Amino acid sequence: MNGSAFTALHPRMIITIVVLSAITPALLMSGPVVAGQLAAEFGMGPVQIGKLFTTELGATSLATIPAWYWLSRFNWKKVSWIAAAVYILANIISALIADPSLLIAMRAISGLAGGSLMIVCMTSAAMMEKPDRAYANWVVGQLVLGAVSLALLPVLFASYGLSVFFVCLAVLMALAAPLIQYLPHGKPAKEIQHEAEQKNTPVAFKGMIGLAAILVFYLSLNGVWTFMAAIAGSSGISTQASGNVMAIASLLGIAGAMTAAFLGGKQSSFQSPLIVGYGVMVIGMLLLLTTPSELRFTIAAFAFKYAWTFALPFILASVAALDRSGHLMSFSNLVIGGGLALGPIIGGYLIELNEGGYQTLLLTGAVLALTSLLLILSVQSRSSVAVQKTAGETQNV
Repeated sequence: MNGSAFTALHPRMIITIVVLSAITPALLMSGPVVAGQLAAEFGMGPVQIGKLFTTELGATSLATIPAWYWLSRFNWKKVSWIAAAVYILANIISALIADPSLLIAMRAISGLAGGSLMIVCMTSAAMMEKPDRAYANWVVGQLVLGAVSLALLPVLFASYGLSVFFVCLAVLMALAAPLIQYLPHGKPAKEIQHEAEQKNTPVAFKGMIGLAAILVFYLSLNGVWTFMAAIAGSSGISTQASGNVMAIASLLGIAGAMTAAFLGGKQSSFQSPLIVGYGVMVIGMLLLLTTPSELRFTIAAFAFKYAWTFALPFILASVAALDRSGHLMSFSNLVIGGGLALGPIIGGYLIELNEGGYQTLLLTGAVLALTSLLLILSVQSRSSVAVQKTAGETQNV
């Protein structure tokens, strides 16, 4: 499409990216209430519940592997239509399944379809003139739908059972599917032409460093966030109090992403937002050391949640600016899934190593966050140049 057409469709393209990217990870974002319903309705134990979530998250991440092939060979809109249809069908079937093993298998199919849609959305955002703003809205959409789900699903489950969740996902995707027309057909011809050259350039090497920064960032945040309630409990903070704090922190997470969206495109460099975001995130982790009081825990949770959702869009935009072809950001889907899955596992081992204490976990989380900051800053200067050089080129998508 020409430059003027891209400009005209720019808002619609952002809306499409936000909506589709909010729906596909809905199971993960609604995890606590869905897990409870799986136990109550299906009699699933912790192992089976964990297997279901890991299966869907793993399939979502592994969608990256076939994407390496089709991103440069097939029309993205056609792939998205197919993925949306499979996603809808998988969720309708999930609503009708009563056997836990069959449900887990169907969630793998849903995850693969959702992951394919997520890859198209992330690579499309990478080609936009202001990717930092696009990724900020990407985060906001997921957090908002997650918050709405956590509020409404318990009421719906009481009346209709778990099937209502899968029906809602199918309906939401059916309503969102017409927006696929506003996604690009594929990467620009000039990016296909230069892709082979880029694989052997310093830009490709910096891209790998950027992906490492994303992985370490997610290891840090999910390793700590998973055990926030446990940290509160070990400090004598009641479950009700910590639950209220976490609920409000989720709202601050939305505010953090919205702040990034507001600043998106106004920064000549992402360096300052990155330093602020990572810095506040580390402070939040350190405030949890040595048995925090309820006040200190509240400040820590608020700072941590706000900071990581604020920093994430600038992290993704820094990496996206290194490679406008889309392949690098398709890798990020695998890296993010890996970080989400491995963070809690590593965190659990660190807690056991500390004989049930959380000091090692928190200090490791802080070190990982600082490591991620150093990695992303090492590619950020190149990203800023790339953003400025390619701002006009993305209008030819």
